[in-house]
Amino acid sequence: MENIDIKGFKDDFFIPTVNFSADTGVCEISGESYLEETIEFYNPLIKWLEEYTNSGEYNKLTFNFKLTYYNTSSSKRIVDILLILRSFEESKQDLTVNWYYEEDDLDIVEEVEDFMKISKLNINLLLF
Repeated sequence: MENIDIKGFKDDFFIPTVNFSADTGVCEISGESYLEETIEFYNPLIKWLEEYTNSGEYNKLTFNFKLTYYNTSSSKRIVDILLILRSFEESKQDLTVNWYYEEDDLDIVEEVEDFMKISKLNINLLLF
């Protein structure tokens, strides 16, 4: 399975950095996600996660969110990712989900708590 490695950048819109490694079982999205074509950007990531979690070849996954900002359309894709992760965990696989945030960013903490309610996943809130 090919790894995904996308270098983020800022222009009119913000593209997050993405590193998904089948070799290590560590996936990370970081930076800012403010995209015009959110579905087109996230669909390959979601497809990769579905293949990884459904292959039966992998039984461990650590997913790190290090997003400092994301827009509403990105948050919908984040929910899609979390639901895939929940299915992986429900199949008795080893899953860790971490969300890194700045100490003074209480809005992110509230949003992650909402994500936990929606996905029914335990997400570790960790300071940068």
